Amino acid sequence: MIPAMTHSASPARRPRTTTRLLIHALLWAGACQFAVAGAPPNATAAATAATQNRCGWFDNPTPGNATLVDKDGEWTVGEQGGHQAEGKWPAFSSARWVQTGNGSAGYGCACLKMSARPGTQEVAKIVSARSQPLATCRNDKALAGKEPENPLK
Repeated sequence: MIPAMTHSASPARRPRTTTRLLIHALLWAGACQFAVAGAPPNATAAATAATQNRCGWFDNPTPGNATLVDKDGEWTVGEQGGHQAEGKWPAFSSARWVQTGNGSAGYGCACLKMSARPGTQEVAKIVSARSQPLATCRNDKALAGKEPENPLK
């Protein structure tokens, strides 16, 4: 004995429903692709082409917070609980680092090979970093008056 059909759709209507579902799925997929194409590109990928060398005062006043101040202004390297540039921060010997508080708080002179997010002064990626003698920044006329404040003085 053949069981009775339990739904109201007739066999002739099934292909139309399947076609309708297929059309909706294709429209949804197209909308998703359009949304992705219109989204801003990955900032790191976009910034990679704009690699530049910047030298100045590398200031790390508190954990997770760091900036580089050069002739063009202040570049955000990291903000605690927020943006952090990819890559390693410069390493400083004690002769090249001015301690300004507890732990690692302080500043030094450094050069970063870096890329920034377009239209901002936010460092996206540090390709390489090297410390410089403090005198390098102190004697640079473009950095006059820009040495970070030392609250321990």
